[in-house]
Order: sequence, then C-alpha cells, then structure tokens
Amino acid sequence: MKRLMIGNEAIARGAYEAGASVAAAYPGTPSTEIVSSFARYPDVYAEWAPNEKVALEVGIGASLGGARTLVAMKHVGVNVAADPLYTVAYTGVNGGLVIVSADDPGMHSSQNEQDNRGYGIFAKLPVVEPSDSQEAKDFTALAFDISEEFDTPVMLRVTTRLSHSQTLVDEGEAGERILKEYKKNAPKYVMLPGYARGRHVEVEKRMIKLAEYAETTPLNRIEWGDRSLGIITSGVAYQYVREALPDVSVLKLGLVNPLPKNLISSFAEQVERLVVVEELEPVIEQQLKAWGITVEGKELFTLLGEYSPEMIAQRLAGAEPAVSSELDIPPRPPLLCPGCPHRGVFYTLRRMRVAVMGDIGCYTLGALSPLEAMDSCVCMGASIGMTMGMEKARGQEFASRMVAVIGDSTFVHSGITPLIDTVYNQGTPTILILDNDTTAMTGHQDHPATGLTIKKVPTKKLDLETLVRAIGIDHVRVVDPLKLEEFEAVIREELDRREPSVIIAKRPCALIDRTPITTTLFVDEELCNGCKACIRIGCTGIYFKDDEKKAAINLNTCVSCGMCAQVCKFDAIKVVEG
Repeated sequence: MKRLMIGNEAIARGAYEAGASVAAAYPGTPSTEIVSSFARYPDVYAEWAPNEKVALEVGIGASLGGARTLVAMKHVGVNVAADPLYTVAYTGVNGGLVIVSADDPGMHSSQNEQDNRGYGIFAKLPVVEPSDSQEAKDFTALAFDISEEFDTPVMLRVTTRLSHSQTLVDEGEAGERILKEYKKNAPKYVMLPGYARGRHVEVEKRMIKLAEYAETTPLNRIEWGDRSLGIITSGVAYQYVREALPDVSVLKLGLVNPLPKNLISSFAEQVERLVVVEELEPVIEQQLKAWGITVEGKELFTLLGEYSPEMIAQRLAGAEPAVSSELDIPPRPPLLCPGCPHRGVFYTLRRMRVAVMGDIGCYTLGALSPLEAMDSCVCMGASIGMTMGMEKARGQEFASRMVAVIGDSTFVHSGITPLIDTVYNQGTPTILILDNDTTAMTGHQDHPATGLTIKKVPTKKLDLETLVRAIGIDHVRVVDPLKLEEFEAVIREELDRREPSVIIAKRPCALIDRTPITTTLFVDEELCNGCKACIRIGCTGIYFKDDEKKAAINLNTCVSCGMCAQVCKFDAIKVVEG
C-alpha cells in the first residue's frame, strides 16, 4: 500500500519494517516526528530521554542487549551525544544501531548550520543519506543491515526539507523483532585503554571493508544522460538537480562516508565537466580534490543555507540566479502565542532593565521586538553556566541586575549540572525556570517533569522544586508569571539576595491549558488614549486601530489571560465574567 509520508514518518516505518524494537530521542526540530511516529507501532519500546546523550546511551545498551535500535536527534543534539558516539564506533554493536542526524540548512529552527557528515568522517562511521521519503524508509532498513554486517553504528543523515516533505511511500510488512543473543565480551565493550587500542585496529579494518562495499552498493548509482556535464550529489540536493537539469549525467550518492573512489573516478573520466552539488560544507568536493580529481563545487555554490532548482540551474549557466523559489510575501516574524506565560516574564524583565542570559525554547522569542529582553542564547542549558561566568567576570554587583532563564524541559536536558556548579562554586545568580509543563517548542512532547511517557502513560513526575533544593538552593519561589505585580516583586526580592536562588515561573503552555475560559476582555474606547502600552506586549490578541487611534481586542485569538489589562494604566481594558 502506498501512503504519503513525511521523511521522518518514513524513517520510523523503515525501522519498524526492519525489526527495530527500541527507539530513543530528545525532541528537536526537524527530527521530532521520528520517534513519536515509531512509538505508535505495537510491540515496540520508545522513549523521550532527558537529552540526546542519554538517548544514545540507552540506544547503545539496547543494541548491546541484542535489539535493533533507532536513536534520533537534530544536528546540534549530536554535539550533546558526541561523547558516547565516538566510543561506540570503537565498541561496535550487537543488534543493529542506527543514529539519525537531522541537519537544518537554512536554520529554520536552529542556532547554527552544521553539516554532520563531518561526524561520520571523524568518528569513522558509515553515513547514509536518502533523498525522499521512499528512500528514507528503504535506507533506514538497509542501514540496520549495514550496522550488523560491519559491526558498526550507522548514521542516517537527513535535512529539514526531507524530514518535513511528503512523498509517496510503499509500505511493507512489519519485520520480525529478533533479539540477538547477549554475550559478555569485555575486550569489545569495555573501553579501557588496553582494550580500546585493539578496537581502534578493528575500526580501521572496518573502514577498508566499507570503502569496498561503497563501490558496489545500490545506495550509490549512476544515471547516465548528457555527458558534457556530470554532477555528483546526494540527499535532497539530488531532487533539485533532477528538477533543474533532467538531462545531465548524475552520480547519486546514498552512502556519503566512505565515498566510492573507483566509482567516482570512473564517472569523472566519462564526463567533460564535473560538478559537486552539496548543501553546506564541501565534504564530497574536498575528498575528490584530495584524490586529484578535477571538480567544481563551492566556487559555484554557496556554503550558506538551502539550495533550490532555480539557483542550481542559474549557477551552472554561469549567472547569478534571476529566479527565486521564495514567494514575495510580507514577513511574518515568530511571536509568542496569546496567553503564553513567557510573555509576562520578558515584559517584566525588560521593565526592570536586567541582563538576561537566555536559553533554547519558545522563550528565546523574548529576544525579539517588542519584548527585546534577552541578551544571549548559545545552546541548551547554557544560560545558567553563562550567568555564573558573567558574575565571576563582572562581580556580584552586576549579578544583582542579571538573571538566567531556562525552560522546564531544557533544565532537565542540561541545566541541572550548571546549577550544581553555581552552588558548588559559590555563585549568587537568580535563575528563572520557566515551567510550562511541556516541551512546547517542538510540538508539546512530554519530559520527566510532566509525569507522562511518550505513550502518555503516567509515570513518576520529577519535582523541580525538590530537585533544586536538593542541589543546595535554599531560596526557591514558585510564582505565576502572568500575575505581573507579584512576579516583579519576587524577582526584585531574589535579585537583592546575595545567595543563589531559583524562581519557578509556573503556568501551563497556553496551547495545552484546558481550563475553561470564563472571562472576556474589551476596550473601553472612552478611557483608551492610544498610548499603545498594551500593544508593546507583542500579543496578537490585541491590536491597534490606526484610523481611530484606539486599541481593540481580537476575539479570534484572545484567550483572556488578562495581561493587557494589567499593563493598561488607564483602566481602559475591562474584564467581563461569562
């Protein structure tokens, strides 16, 4: 049966058909739907792990235990998982282990553009790259076979455009979930230096065998056409090449590490002009040049962002692109949702003129106009450590005008250890944990502090207040961030305290809060003087009528959180019961 699937759903299907029985992930766009889709299948185990390192360690354990295992994460998540990633390349596997890296050219939802094919090269892992949803399913299944045949984890590298684009997929039958026998083998799995030296030898032997496999695998194929131009490409870029230049000769690479030297050399000899088309880094191009093959690449194409068929056609014609695949539409910057509890946090922090070390989550939008209340954002969990570092650099007086903000899911992911560092090394900063009871940014996934598993099964709920007290924080306050006066008073009290403190700004995400709305807001135009203070909170639930120079409530989006009424100094916004 054929069915439309996004690439992420197809990866999950491929794992299920290949007999995978365990999957682990931390949600991160564009990878999130992989394990959430896998979790819907019967007779499998899936989990949201606290972070990507833990997810991979769970995956390594499941593989060692004999199960075929899928671990998924976005590209920056691989940075978090890099420690076990490099070493599992030495230990190898028992049951097949496939690690998905979902890269994000164009930074649609990420803080950087990194090309994780580099991890395959440096960790010495085979890297498989599909170009549509059907290949995503098929290549995932094949990746499990490669993993077990060559005793190695396999990286399946995809990008945002593949992860979230739909193409038809031919569904197969569910594979049998076979648990391979577990055998104790310390020299293989215990990476003491003496054992690791021997495993490194095995890694190098494996790469030689994989290079031989690359020459004949169906993952790599030549599509002959006009031989005046030959293009080497992989992934989604292959689709762009085929759309832009349907008649040229193409070497499509599905296994991008190791590369098939003989196949590439043969292809290069049979075309007049050779070009590599690859998004982001010149990974393939540099290898070809190291082999002495004459090839064009990044002198024609940018290192930045996503490609398009139009851009490829124009660049290969020797001209700048005159056609853009982007429609000329007005920009729509991202905004916090109406009723979002984070809005109260950043409105208050901006009014107080404090420095704000930020973190990764919906609340990162607090950096944008009109709130403009965040000073930094580097990576998951960085806000607390950066606050500590800023205090040590500039002193306690500066710390009294500085806070860190971090979400509940992000705190569990990687905020606990820097908080321990803060207490241990006698820092005094004020930390705000923005607890909206979900992982909102990636689509409302659960985490250890929500009390539900990936399959919505009730479980032990991590108590954040008890946890931070156990770390050594004596001053913990829980407050509703949309009660603006109370919230500001609490922040002022804790900033004046010369000890570390934690404020838990607790209110559910507006998109999961099922509390019935019993009030309605309206603007009394006789009292409204058009000062626009209510507009400056950046909520689409209220707008300004320029023709009348008055504010008005948008009843289609307003959720009656009441924040605009609190900021109005003229009592022009009224709250009506019922």
